[in-house]
Amino acid sequence: MTDRANAEDGNTIKDPEDWTTGDEPATGAQESYLRTLASEAREEAPEGLSKADASRKIDELQERTGRGR
Repeated sequence: MTDRANAEDGNTIKDPEDWTTGDEPATGAQESYLRTLASEAREEAPEGLSKADASRKIDELQERTGRGR
């Protein structure tokens, strides 16, 4: 398992690969945020992603758009 501590609040952040619900469809909030980030990155928003894949794509797009952590 690859966990890392969140420096801001001390919570542990699990790698999406380790999520027990990672194979479930992305949440509405994830899909909405992906659309926003994809628009800012001038690319098509991906559809049909799992929760884990959506999380990874959000991380990627945050880096590209300057919204990274």
